[in-house]
Amino acid sequence: MKQKIFALFLILCGLCLNLKAETQGDVVGRVLDDSGAPLAGATVQILHAKGGVTTDEDGYFRIPYSKDGAVRVKVSFVGYQTQTFVLKADERKGAQHVLRLQPDATALDQVVVTATRTPKALKDAPVVTRLITANDIKIADATNIQDLLTEQMPGLQFGYAMSQETSLNMNGFGGNAVLFLVDGERLAGETMDNVDYSRLNLDNVGRIEIVKGAASALYGANAVAGVVNIISRENSEPWTANVNTRYNDFNKEWRHGGSFSFNAGKWNSQTSIQRTTSDEVQLTSPFDTESNILHIYGGETFNVKERLTYKLSDKVKLIGRGGYFNRISKRSNYDDHYMDYSAGLKTVMNLSENDNLEISYGFDQYDKARYVNEERTHDHDYTNRQNTVRALYSHIFGKNTLTVGADFLNDYLTTYQFADNESKNQNSCDAFAQFDYNPLQWLNIVASLRHDYFSASSQHATTGRLALMTKWKGFSIRANYAGGFRAPTLKEMYMNFDMAGMQMIYGNPDLEPEKSNNFNLALEHAGTVKNAGFFTGQYSLTLMGYYNKYDKRITTGDYADYTPGTGQPDVASRYCNEDGVEVSGIDFSAQYRSDMGLGVKLDYSYLHVGGRSVDSQFSQPRPHSATWRLDYDRQLCSFYRINAALSGRYLSTPDTNIEKHDQAYQLWKFTLQQRFLDAINLNFTVDNLFGYTPKNYYWSSAMTTGRTFTVGLSIDIDRFVKVF
Repeated sequence: MKQKIFALFLILCGLCLNLKAETQGDVVGRVLDDSGAPLAGATVQILHAKGGVTTDEDGYFRIPYSKDGAVRVKVSFVGYQTQTFVLKADERKGAQHVLRLQPDATALDQVVVTATRTPKALKDAPVVTRLITANDIKIADATNIQDLLTEQMPGLQFGYAMSQETSLNMNGFGGNAVLFLVDGERLAGETMDNVDYSRLNLDNVGRIEIVKGAASALYGANAVAGVVNIISRENSEPWTANVNTRYNDFNKEWRHGGSFSFNAGKWNSQTSIQRTTSDEVQLTSPFDTESNILHIYGGETFNVKERLTYKLSDKVKLIGRGGYFNRISKRSNYDDHYMDYSAGLKTVMNLSENDNLEISYGFDQYDKARYVNEERTHDHDYTNRQNTVRALYSHIFGKNTLTVGADFLNDYLTTYQFADNESKNQNSCDAFAQFDYNPLQWLNIVASLRHDYFSASSQHATTGRLALMTKWKGFSIRANYAGGFRAPTLKEMYMNFDMAGMQMIYGNPDLEPEKSNNFNLALEHAGTVKNAGFFTGQYSLTLMGYYNKYDKRITTGDYADYTPGTGQPDVASRYCNEDGVEVSGIDFSAQYRSDMGLGVKLDYSYLHVGGRSVDSQFSQPRPHSATWRLDYDRQLCSFYRINAALSGRYLSTPDTNIEKHDQAYQLWKFTLQQRFLDAINLNFTVDNLFGYTPKNYYWSSAMTTGRTFTVGLSIDIDRFVKVF
């Protein structure tokens, strides 16, 4: 009898143990980055427990655990924020948890490509590169690229030009001196010397890399003052889907969008679509004779993009892309339509462990047209079409890399600003080489040389760059010389335009390329605050000084030999070259983020423009500017994450000779973002928190009428499905 009772006791104990194992069990999961790519080698540790495990090559981990209740898991990986996740006991039953890490803005281990055109850790890039991650884009809650860049970077300002086209000023240079790229490709079309920034949809953007200073030795024309490279993300999950909507009460703007991706075998696809509508905004009284702008036009945009990747083999990958963009600017008695069609194909070949070859073709066509009563008038027709062929080869030997490349670009333009809407063509070709030399562990030297030829003007340009970087004990010094140039455009050479009877503007086929010589020196320090409780975390500090001598600047001047023709204005100007622009300044950046979710970020820029300064009613340099951000980002429990942020920017009074200019101002912004079930984002923003309004609205003023509110909702359908 006793034996039977003992046997029954053992059976019951076994059942209890089995039930306990089912309800508790090991902690099993997978660690991914925010785009869905697995993080191999991430450290996973149960909070306050000894030891831990690392994830395998696919991001998977398993930790033996048999206690009751919820468990807190701490996950860390180089270049990402250390985060704590709360897993409930009932959620752990047979579950495989997906834990996503956010990039750490203070970490320097993230890979960038723009500064050297080859992958390189941010801490090892010899040229100072500003990185805006996908997480930065998400928490900034920016409507477009303009809002994002002005919030992230001092010394950069977007304003308006004639016909309310957007005008950029970056560190004293206009938009035609800053090269904007999408996945390394140029954009066709310009208005008032700026590309159409509304084309730059932030959906499915993996990161944005910004190199300030001349970069023509690698990127050719227009890279006089800097390069902004917008790089798409590539998900590794089987599929993702997102829908989002956003409303801004300033101009009753509605933005609706969605994205879808799949990763099946050899195929990877990324598709995004976005539509925006907005109403006209009355800024000031119709009787205001001082302001340049009385109201902001309304309109709508539609943007769709596709990026398709096919792996022919482990060594060969094909990347195809396509896009369509349409924008309508609604005026009182007419509408302006802007359209763009883009496509491209790139082949990436890993010829060997040390050899890589990329060959690509790109097409981009940008059109403008005017409609009155929904009928095209054909008096403002414009088409700019670019066909580009590119090859890039890199060879690694030891710790050194040799990169060589060549480009061919056919540029076609027909515009109402030419006589009789005639068309013009230009072919440009180039070749360049770069040697990345690492003789010592603490020393990196990069030298680049490039030669360009332009058929329309028969102009040649040779530019070079020499960058040096040295590191020791958390400190690094970067010294850099770079040449920049901008070839005269077809518009600047052949323009023949009557500005509404006020004056004629003529092109000049004899223009020479703009040239710049840029010198900068940067000191950077990164470190960790240890054993400080809530304030344990990482920080980085960067101080950079720069000087830029800018010659042969292409501008317009009085046309002394002008004789009016029949019906032409009595005043005329012509494109010409002028020398003597000097730009210098200091940039300072400080970032800190604690392991407990507290983040602080401060950027300051001082600018001095000398000689024949780049100063106009549209682009007025401001000596002092700053941006800042204080936020708290924390996963509070297994189904809820919060990010609360107070950010702002300051712009000083412009240093200008123009009578009509703006005053100094600062704008503050509060953002509250909440994420539920790792699938639903609910965002609320109060912009211009303290209700600033300018006395008069000039071209470079803050276009605000006071405090505004924004609310947005984003749902990751794939993650939502997994929850339920």
